[in-house]
Amino acid sequence: MPRALPVADGEPPSAMPGAPAVPGLTLPPPASPSLTPVPSPRQTVPRLVVSPRSDAFRRRFYPEATLRDWNDWRWQNRHRVRTLTDLERMLDLTPDERDAIQRHSGSLPVGITPYYASLLDPADPLQGLRRTVVPVGDEYLRGPGEADDPLGEDGTSPVPGLVHRYPDRVLLLVTNFCSVYCRYCTRARMVGAVGERSIRKHDLDAAIDYIERTPAIRDVLLSGGDPLSLDDERLEWIVGRLRRIPHVEFIRIGSKQPVVQPQRVTPALVRILKRYHPLWMSLHFTHPDEITPEVAESCGRLADAGIPLGSQTVLLKGVNDDVATMRRLVHGLLRIRVRPYYLYQCDPITGSAHFRTPVAKGVEIIRGLRGHTTGYAVPTFVIDAPDGGGKIPLSPDYLGGRDGDDLLLTNYAGGQYRYPDPGGDVSADLPASGPP
Repeated sequence: MPRALPVADGEPPSAMPGAPAVPGLTLPPPASPSLTPVPSPRQTVPRLVVSPRSDAFRRRFYPEATLRDWNDWRWQNRHRVRTLTDLERMLDLTPDERDAIQRHSGSLPVGITPYYASLLDPADPLQGLRRTVVPVGDEYLRGPGEADDPLGEDGTSPVPGLVHRYPDRVLLLVTNFCSVYCRYCTRARMVGAVGERSIRKHDLDAAIDYIERTPAIRDVLLSGGDPLSLDDERLEWIVGRLRRIPHVEFIRIGSKQPVVQPQRVTPALVRILKRYHPLWMSLHFTHPDEITPEVAESCGRLADAGIPLGSQTVLLKGVNDDVATMRRLVHGLLRIRVRPYYLYQCDPITGSAHFRTPVAKGVEIIRGLRGHTTGYAVPTFVIDAPDGGGKIPLSPDYLGGRDGDDLLLTNYAGGQYRYPDPGGDVSADLPASGPP
């Protein structure tokens, strides 16, 4: 078995204590080839694309690192930007940023991979990507309606690490670690915490046992933290156990790793994931500047393995809250074979008011996309309702009412149309006559 490289304190472990070994893993028919890894004296690092921008960054800030190092996701983890000293070396920090970093304690620490740091503007504190990963003082303000667990996940958790909100699907939190910590994270209360919120093997066993004895569950979403921050053996142990449950029809993985650490999407990882179809992946894209040659390659590897890719984007003030930026993002996503899936209203986590837009802004963006580009590029705008209410879709109001047997419709350009609908049953939800 390949020798695991050492990791820095607080990094994800290279193997799950007490986890069954991968060799001998039994899959449902048809039989799959043996999962026994080929012995190797060192970790295999694939040849991956490196853009001129990230290569220049490597040469400037990590001159001792070879391209082999840079393309090793373990190296990226070990060399994450985590301290004020690290950030000051790369960015011209404002007094507000510097103070916010010094004040921090507890969960949601600073954490930025060298690759993702290469995308940050060192001179512009208002750059979208920089705002999403560098703390500011507004994080320490608590606005009306904000909460540490605004979605009520803890209240719908029958066992530790499992959220069962919808009848037929569950959310399985497999780690509290992310290689990059987004400052607007819904799980800011737990990610990056050490000790009490780490996902232990016996908690995972209990969560998977709950799924196994609950036949109504047909869909399992792996999240965290970031599931792809786990090593191959640990991730395959989890996915393999879920795949052996007859009533689990498909598995989803929610991840930002292909975006912030594209080096993680190795050929070995893709070969593992390919064994467990049907498997879907929801990727967390924020801004068109994230669509780099490295990210295009990482998504291409996944798409070539037959894994459907969707993007979940959080609407953020001053980052992506205009039609032009969102149009560039969704068009760029389609070019790398990622389908825009959800546009989320920013959840009211504690200290997030500086990121939240009015809900009307999200509707405005959908109106600016619908009809002006292909429907494949238009995500569904949703609010994840507080206290476990689930996702509620919002869209521009194209139904103007009913006039007799006709529905009154408004198209994307504002044109008014009648659609014959005798005996239609939507009248109860519509005005009795057309718009004034």
